[in-house]
Amino acid sequence: MARSLVVVLAGGIGGGRLAFGLSRLLRTADLMVVANTGDDFEHLGLAICPAIDAALYALAGLDDTAAGHGRRDDSLVFMQTLGALGGAGWWRLGDRDLALQVARTGRLRVGELLSTITADLAGRLGVGSPIVPMSDDPVQTRLRTDGGWIALHDYAIRQAARPVVHEVVFAGAIAARPHPDILAALAGPRLRAVLVGPDNPFSSIDPILAIPGMRAAIAECTAPILAISPLGGRPTADGPIARMLRDLGISASAAGIARRYAHMLDGFILDHKDAGQISGLPIRAFAAELGTDTPEDCEALARVALETADSLVG
Repeated sequence: MARSLVVVLAGGIGGGRLAFGLSRLLRTADLMVVANTGDDFEHLGLAICPAIDAALYALAGLDDTAAGHGRRDDSLVFMQTLGALGGAGWWRLGDRDLALQVARTGRLRVGELLSTITADLAGRLGVGSPIVPMSDDPVQTRLRTDGGWIALHDYAIRQAARPVVHEVVFAGAIAARPHPDILAALAGPRLRAVLVGPDNPFSSIDPILAIPGMRAAIAECTAPILAISPLGGRPTADGPIARMLRDLGISASAAGIARRYAHMLDGFILDHKDAGQISGLPIRAFAAELGTDTPEDCEALARVALETADSLVG
């Protein structure tokens, strides 16, 4: 049987954009997106699933890359009206995006599984490749800061990554079960590669790996495992990823991230601007252009990832 299936661990917008690039190169049946649900939260009474939605909108060609989440063709009448009434507007919900959140929340409240709802929403948006939540059991990423324990999006969005992070935990992970479709894909004979998306390793990828059995299933798969740096050649002082890395004692650099992942990877892709960091890494590293600003950029990155993974076979 031909090895054609690519599994992407996607924690947010980076993983979603990588998946979009792959969708331009692969058949729909040859791509599976494993979505982090650790940053799911409730806002305005609605169940918000940022990583799932990033993948949904990216694969549907609807993602708003400028805002970092939501639909690019959206309007903001609801949020503007809510703000005028004194409501909480720190999490931006466009009007079309709001409809998706309402639809999902209602179905969750009557007992439908998140994975079932996600598959149906994907189909309605024209997305053929499966987007699979890491688990149907609830997991929440929690950060211990100087001001106490807070949820990830409280830290990253409402507080603009200002608090110092001392610890990251995944509440509920120990009791959660990996979705069976993910385990089947990782153990199956069609698996071509496992790609770790360019997302925050602590808050976006570690929740997936924290589900019992997930890390072992990845380690035991026979296909190459490749990660892509989320820093993309940006200055190390830039953004919440770098701030969290420094707070937790990890070098805010591609090399620092590569070392953190080294135990589980066969290869690591960093931006060509960071190529000088390759020397001395405890893992095979490859330099490439990591931009995802345009569809062509996403496709180019996906092509590099596939070619690099294939070169690691054997």
